[in-house]
Amino acid sequence: MAVKKQSFEESMARLEAIVAQLEKGECGLDQSLKLFEEGAKLTGQCEELLDKAEQKVNLLLANDQEVPFEEEANEL
Repeated sequence: MAVKKQSFEESMARLEAIVAQLEKGECGLDQSLKLFEEGAKLTGQCEELLDKAEQKVNLLLANDQEVPFEEEANEL
């Protein structure tokens, strides 16, 4: 299943839904693998978004300057 770029919050919500579905144990092997693959992709996207946020925080702390969050949010 193709995973579109989502916000961090959307990705986390979908990950929680995937985990809940897998924990039920009601999916067959094929469906479980598809869900796992989707979850792995979402995890990568979340890690990327968190890395970018961390870089921004480090930049702000190092340079002691303000960068409007809304401006940067469009780039994430």
